[in-house]
Amino acid sequence: MKTKPAKLVEADFAPPAPTYPTKIVEVKLGATKNEGGTRGKSIVIGGETVPAFYGFGGPAPHPPVIALDVFDMKVSLPRAVKMHVKEVLEDPAAWAKLAVEKFEADLVTIHLVSTDPLIKDTSPKEAVKTIEQVAQAVKVPLIIGGCGDPKKDMDVFEAIAEAFAGERFLISSITRDMDVERCGRFIKRFGHVALSFTPMNMNLARDLNRRLYEFLPREDIVMDLTTAALGYGLDYAFSNMERARLAALAGDLELAHPMSSGTTNAWAAREAWMEMAPEWEPRELRGPLWELTTALALLLTGVDLFMMMHPAAVKALKDVIEQMAHGQPDEVDKIANWVCAKI
Repeated sequence: MKTKPAKLVEADFAPPAPTYPTKIVEVKLGATKNEGGTRGKSIVIGGETVPAFYGFGGPAPHPPVIALDVFDMKVSLPRAVKMHVKEVLEDPAAWAKLAVEKFEADLVTIHLVSTDPLIKDTSPKEAVKTIEQVAQAVKVPLIIGGCGDPKKDMDVFEAIAEAFAGERFLISSITRDMDVERCGRFIKRFGHVALSFTPMNMNLARDLNRRLYEFLPREDIVMDLTTAALGYGLDYAFSNMERARLAALAGDLELAHPMSSGTTNAWAAREAWMEMAPEWEPRELRGPLWELTTALALLLTGVDLFMMMHPAAVKALKDVIEQMAHGQPDEVDKIANWVCAKI
């Protein structure tokens, strides 16, 4: 006669403990006075030995960090972002200070869009003055963003690298259509870090990193594999970054670098900022959620550095990172019992 079991069979459980042959390179951004710079702190990213938030392998040595975008001139911004920074749109130093002191940015990305030959074509010397103002206003590590014109960016980057020698600024970015030798040499000579940027293609990332190795040590390179946002290709960005990180941990040294995400690309999706039907909710809420969703997806691939715009998205991402990295054990039961939770 068949009977129902009175209890579940008890069994011992030991969490899996896989090991990976490769460690992601640790890269230090920013240099303090004792390290030859003027920053109030330096930040280390990378160093992972297991996939992102793989708890059985122990916590990551360095949690992901967030940079807020600042522009060197007044630019068109989504309404949901502009409402938070409208008072400082024409003052990059004040904008950077707001990003750090109010919005708690770990770093600041200063985009030198005015240097674009098709916009204002401001000189490298003027760009240096802008960076000097920002560097005096805040003491966090800086990311130096160019205008996108390869030749002009090289001239601007070299001038800034020389003027701020030893600061370990992240030069954003070095691409395959630049003179990689020239860029690698001045980044090395003046003590900075290269952001190696390639479109969603692991082979192109390997190729650019390989070329940079001729001039830079591996600990002076961060990778940007391109962020496509929710709505127009997040699945491609996610897959590319996840594959790159897993390949790196499995032994691919040319991909074993910290990853950066230009998460502000989320705002390029029109659904993030345009007026839509009421069921889509107000864009002031939808926009930051669009940016946050993009960031959360890429957080799980192993991204180490996020470049973002909306302060609410930044705050929410910081909370998630803190919870996932340092969540309290007594909260596990709450998560496990979500099925019977009362709302």
